[in-house]
Amino acid sequence: MINFILKRLFYGFLVLFGVVSIVFMLFNVLPGDPARMMLGQRADSASVAAINHDLGRDKSLGVQYMNYLNDLSPISIHNNKNAESFWYLNPDKYSSAKILFTIGKNKSIVLKPPYLRRSYQNSRPVTDILFEAFPKTALLAIVAVSLALFFGLIVGILSAIYKDTWFDKLALVLSVSGMSLPSFFAAILFAWVFAFVLADYTGLSMFGSLYTVDDFGRGEYINLKNLILPAVVLGIRPLAIVVELTRSSLLEVLSQDYIRTAKAKGLTKYKILMKHSLRNALNPVVTAISGWLASLMAGAVFVEYVFDWKGVGVAIVDALNKYDFPVVMGAVMFISVILVLINILVDIFYAYLDPRIRLY
Repeated sequence: MINFILKRLFYGFLVLFGVVSIVFMLFNVLPGDPARMMLGQRADSASVAAINHDLGRDKSLGVQYMNYLNDLSPISIHNNKNAESFWYLNPDKYSSAKILFTIGKNKSIVLKPPYLRRSYQNSRPVTDILFEAFPKTALLAIVAVSLALFFGLIVGILSAIYKDTWFDKLALVLSVSGMSLPSFFAAILFAWVFAFVLADYTGLSMFGSLYTVDDFGRGEYINLKNLILPAVVLGIRPLAIVVELTRSSLLEVLSQDYIRTAKAKGLTKYKILMKHSLRNALNPVVTAISGWLASLMAGAVFVEYVFDWKGVGVAIVDALNKYDFPVVMGAVMFISVILVLINILVDIFYAYLDPRIRLY
């Protein structure tokens, strides 16, 4: 088990290293001058040169790449004496860094959180921007996937049990419709119908934030009502996929020989379904739902944008519109880490669902 986890972590590290390299190369060949973005088009040449020196853009591409890897690594090498050094352990950038031990007179091995640089637009740390947006995206994604998993499993199981009945045919029609419905169109449609046309009956708002300031301005409170529409819209396609996969996988398992043997032994339908059939039928469902959860955690761009939900998706769109490359690069890295971690957890969870899988 430990060897399996270590192997998966190593593969995940290789994936992240590849993502870092590709992202760095892509965003460093794009046009645009970060110094001009930060200072404005009327900035003098001395100020522009100072900003470029601070960002390291006056160095070669190879040196910039090594510095970027050094910033992302939790264990890095820095110069803790010379403030003019390109590798200087600047307390403004690495505020929570701890020196593990020194090498020679100036260099130190440092333990620190990954440094994702600062925004070109407001000079805020990218980590602060992402950590501010991610809880809202995570809440939206978890609620959407939970709704899709709960109702999708119920409908899929009933469709498999009552195969070829009116319920099964209706479920298939609705699931196909859900899979073919684009997210941006569903978001606009649901917002118009339930938050505009039927607003007096539903009490829902088209542009709602998770946190709402009270009438007296004394603080914020959580308004879960504004979570309903974006979560439902975001869960439509995962719901349709869970229904289809649960139905087809369960029908395949129910046709196996060991299920017929269980019926011949006189086991109840409930015990056959819950203890023998469903557990073995869940593998494709787990694969699909884990992929959806990872992608939704990364930021449901269209849904967040339509409902003005201030999550990672909206942060990425704003950064792209303003050519704020550090935010986009940090968001891509953040998304990659989420995808890798969820895939590792899913691989481990397979062992519990399928006893045929052995981890070494």
